[in-house]
Amino acid sequence: MKIASIFLISLVLLSVQTSYGQEKEYDMELEVSDEEKIIIFGGFAAAVIGLFLFLARDIILRRKTSYDDVELESKKEKTKEKYQSDWGDDYEEIGTRRNTAKDKEFRDAARNDELPNYYEMLGVSREATQEEIKKNFRELAKKTHPDRTKEDSEEEMSKLNKAYEVLSDEESRERYDKYFVD
Repeated sequence: MKIASIFLISLVLLSVQTSYGQEKEYDMELEVSDEEKIIIFGGFAAAVIGLFLFLARDIILRRKTSYDDVELESKKEKTKEKYQSDWGDDYEEIGTRRNTAKDKEFRDAARNDELPNYYEMLGVSREATQEEIKKNFRELAKKTHPDRTKEDSEEEMSKLNKAYEVLSDEESRERYDKYFVD
């Protein structure tokens, strides 16, 4: 830190000295003493070392575990572990998360006891197949559709559509079942 401050001060003094020494004559040659050269070189060396340490910080700060000290066969053959292991089946790509907006929506609704019983809305059991869900949805949609009933059943129809949307998709149904408690 002391070297960096000396370097900055010397640069400021050098620039001030050259600006005061010039009146109208611009043929002045810049003379740098040996001490100033050492300070400048030391500043650049410190900057390069600092940059190197910054780039290598993950390797330097990595904590060794007891696993690192033991010689195991699995550590010798890395290609088998990388390409033929089933450890990577649950691997998530960088930038993707399994906690999606739909998960958050279901979690929040379940916490606030606002998660409706979609199975009851469609009149099916929790073990119902996709065909049963589709059949019951179509029957209920025919009965409650606003064009058929000529009533204000748009809200009820939107609830039926949401229930069918969630239960007809396997992933959404799994999420719903995970958060829904009877």
